[in-house]
Amino acid sequence: MLDHEQWMELALREADKAFEKKEVPVGAIIVQDNQVIGRGYNLIETLQDPTAHAEMIAITAAANYNGSWRLDETAMYVTLEPCPMCAGAIMLSRIPLVVYGASDPRFGACGSVVNLLAEERFHTRHQIIRGVLSDRCQSILVSFFQNIRSNS
Repeated sequence: MLDHEQWMELALREADKAFEKKEVPVGAIIVQDNQVIGRGYNLIETLQDPTAHAEMIAITAAANYNGSWRLDETAMYVTLEPCPMCAGAIMLSRIPLVVYGASDPRFGACGSVVNLLAEERFHTRHQIIRGVLSDRCQSILVSFFQNIRSNS
């Protein structure tokens, strides 16, 4: 079985794909039974779709792979803390474990701004592991935004 850092490496590869497309470099994978069943990276600009976050794309891919929207035996690895929209999708798809790298002080919905996954009123249970390869996950974001500013 791979450890959290090895899975996060695969999510970082997805983030690299976003970086190459000039998208905010966030990548996500969904793992079940020790294999990747869904992957995604931000495609907001490419698709002109505000919902085209890495997590949403990975959830759709995993649900298609399983033939079910219930992903209750999976884990999500994502390079940036999920936003409220993505946290909602994680809850609705019943992903029990979320592992993320960099915290998001603007939109983080897994503890930085709010923690929707721990909100008892939703009657869902999720384990959150924070800060896996956080320096690398943060670094790709910093590089991306520095490139944008220097080219403006």
